[in-house]
Amino acid sequence: MSGEADRAIAALQKLLSIPYLGPLTEPPLTPALLRLDPLFDRLRHDPRFQKLVASPIPK
Repeated sequence: MSGEADRAIAALQKLLSIPYLGPLTEPPLTPALLRLDPLFDRLRHDPRFQKLVASPIPK
């Protein structure tokens, strides 16, 4: 799973860096969503994922 986790973390880092453009666009991916969504359960023990969910939302 290491390769998959590496790709997932890289993708999440990129997605978290995209600014929110307003209510007419898709809702942003946020650290709070990552913390709550069970879709990310397999990544929860990865220190890189823990760092992502602890980070503030970029402005």
